[in-house]
Amino acid sequence: MGVPAFFRWLSRKYPSIIVNCVEEKSKECNGVRIPIDTSKPNPNEVEFDNLYLDMNGIIHPCTHPEDKPAPKNEDEMMVAIFEYIDRLFNIVRPRRVLYMAIDGVAPRAKMNQQRSRRFRASKEAVELADEKQRMREDIFQRGGYLPPEEIKERFDSNCITPGTEFMDNLAKCLRYYIADRLTNDPGWRNITVFLSDASVPGEGEHKIMDFIRRQRAQPNHDPNTHHCLCGADADLIMLGLATHEPNFTIIREEFKPNKPRPCALCGQIGHELKDCQGVAREKRGEHDEFADTIPTSEQEFIFLRLSVLREYLERELTMASLPFPFNFERSVDDWVFMCFFVGNDFLPHLPSLEIREGAIDRLVSIYKDVVHKTGGYLTENGFVNLERVELIMQAVGVAEDNIFKKRKDDEAEQGPAFLLGGQFAPQALGGRDRPIPVQNARHTAFDMRMEGNRYQQNKVHTSAPAGPSDGMDNRGLKRKAEDSDSEPEPEDNVRLWEDGWKQRYYKNKFDVDETDEEFRKKVVKSYVEGLCWVLRYYYQGCASWKWYFPFHYAPFASDFKDIKDMFKDFEKGTMPFKPLEQLMGVFPAASGNFLPTTWRALMTDPDSSIIDFYPDDFAIDLNGKKYAWQGVALLPFVDERRLRAALTKVYPDLTTEEGRRNSLGSDVVFVGKSHPLCDFIIELYRSESCEGTEIPPELCHGIQGTLNLDEEPILPDKIKFKDPQFEERHVFKAVVLPGAKMPNKVLKPGDWHRSNSGPWKPQLGFNPNRQQVGQHNQPRIGQHVGGQYSNAPPPSVYHQGNYRPPLRKDPPPFQREYHILPFRRVTI
Repeated sequence: MGVPAFFRWLSRKYPSIIVNCVEEKSKECNGVRIPIDTSKPNPNEVEFDNLYLDMNGIIHPCTHPEDKPAPKNEDEMMVAIFEYIDRLFNIVRPRRVLYMAIDGVAPRAKMNQQRSRRFRASKEAVELADEKQRMREDIFQRGGYLPPEEIKERFDSNCITPGTEFMDNLAKCLRYYIADRLTNDPGWRNITVFLSDASVPGEGEHKIMDFIRRQRAQPNHDPNTHHCLCGADADLIMLGLATHEPNFTIIREEFKPNKPRPCALCGQIGHELKDCQGVAREKRGEHDEFADTIPTSEQEFIFLRLSVLREYLERELTMASLPFPFNFERSVDDWVFMCFFVGNDFLPHLPSLEIREGAIDRLVSIYKDVVHKTGGYLTENGFVNLERVELIMQAVGVAEDNIFKKRKDDEAEQGPAFLLGGQFAPQALGGRDRPIPVQNARHTAFDMRMEGNRYQQNKVHTSAPAGPSDGMDNRGLKRKAEDSDSEPEPEDNVRLWEDGWKQRYYKNKFDVDETDEEFRKKVVKSYVEGLCWVLRYYYQGCASWKWYFPFHYAPFASDFKDIKDMFKDFEKGTMPFKPLEQLMGVFPAASGNFLPTTWRALMTDPDSSIIDFYPDDFAIDLNGKKYAWQGVALLPFVDERRLRAALTKVYPDLTTEEGRRNSLGSDVVFVGKSHPLCDFIIELYRSESCEGTEIPPELCHGIQGTLNLDEEPILPDKIKFKDPQFEERHVFKAVVLPGAKMPNKVLKPGDWHRSNSGPWKPQLGFNPNRQQVGQHNQPRIGQHVGGQYSNAPPPSVYHQGNYRPPLRKDPPPFQREYHILPFRRVTI
């Protein structure tokens, strides 16, 4: 989710939610690596049932890492992905399900953000190449030294998008990988593996949530299933809370700031490209044997316990003397909804709500004050009560003026405000005086940050008083004498801290007159629709594949007036883009090599009817931020009807292979030969059943769905599968299921105020009574010595499906259909 500081804020406010992972490491004996026996009990002293992998969070760091040399070719990338999955499986050791979900075609609401990211990535790659060439020439002119320039093909990370050959190859490789592990690894022996590759529509994390929701709706679902979800995005925390599963844990990489990164020009550690001086590299080791190594430490993992977060929230959200019964589960849903206002992947955050300024705490405080007037909760099962939301927004709107003034005061105390000029000055959309794009947005933003740092350093060495100087104007602290020859700081045309800020905001950001109330209502209406769409997406699934927020900026909280009737429902029956269609919607022309030739021409041909969708350059409005990546990319929105009309002419040019990659696929399910479901599947193939067959829940830990056999089940042939269907009017209940046992309380009285104390070290593993390792960066135990694999089975509780008996005689409202893929023993 688009809240970069959310996890930092959450882990500081609620520190006990974090647990360091205990990771068992393999050993070598006589030069032979002894594999880890993942069938043994989990060294973290907790047993997980299901492990879900949001695969894009694995694919990106494995294909283009930031803190170590990149893989040389696609084969090395695949091996790195396999090794990453092996590490996670070793730490978590699921006993029932492993679900791998790769991002497929996303809803249109997400495609706008994907488009912005990919255009930025392409722009930054060109800027980096130009900067390297300029620096290289400059260093050579000064007589400096640089190693010979390597000639290699640059890896374009934009290929990690549905519909590309890379993603198709990855899906094939993962099928071989799964088959190998199910055949040879005892820890995988009895688990059911689901692979939802890039041909299956939907974002990875939301495909996972869709799976969980569907299984929860089945009569045989085990309400005490322990889920573990891997991913670094903040929205996984919201999604986990939205399931209302009592045992839900997130595993993610531990963030370590200031990792050493090699200079992009000379490859040495200790400076950035901008500061490279072309000094010859010092010898590393007696015989320079460490010349090509980078000092890096292995990435550690942490657990985030949502059950403990629920404990914190229960204490914080509990309210007395309500005019209606207090329901903690409903208040959690309201908390998730309020977090959307500070940022998400589908809507820009409100100008007055910044996570770093305590926006969530402010919203919770207002919520607890106003909820007595609302007569009930803000949300129910993913549906929003707009009349009650308006009361919250109006309360925030009353404080907006003070929020903006305090923000300005805080900036003045911290140092000179970053008031920007040129491209980065606030500009009106569609205005005549459009900003001229700078040559390098990243380095321009770096220069502005360095200016602030120099001021702070000079401030320490002066005897000036701590407060603002007498000569300060209304734009913040004045420049130092050594900066007097620089260009003067430009005026901030919006000036949110001064009266009239709302009129100036709409004039500069939207290019509309201050008297145009109808336009403001239009923006608010779209934002209200977005709030309803996002919450529905998190709790019920995608309500509309074609809806999106059609503006670059958000309205103010005080603009949310008379919103009760602004939204009714979304258009029914919308369908996702096909993979190649999405590529045309999110790719810049520089990444057109991933598209068919005639499709690519639509991006570059001056006579193309959609050439305006692919600007060679574009402005970035920092919008008050410090970093270029935080700014707003002012790209034109793609008109779906125009895009489809243009593609109609080039569709006949697709080859058979391109047509296959442009089709929508389905989930694949793998089971090993010892799995109870395997014999059942073999019988289905022998009977050559042409109809879908329901999974016997007693054979698959209570998991239900429909099996469809493939015509060619031998790996890695393509899989034909019909998407799962369920009643359109069905509503998934956002409740704790009957029979669920709530985990034991973890927090102690002193934990409530720990976030305000000094440094705090998370415990190691899930047992608070275990002896903790002295150093934080060594959460490991040794490898058990023995044969290659132990014959010890997993805990007996996992041998039989620990599921509930049916609670109702009526059939479930829908059936999940799966394609089961038996396999032969393979070696890779």
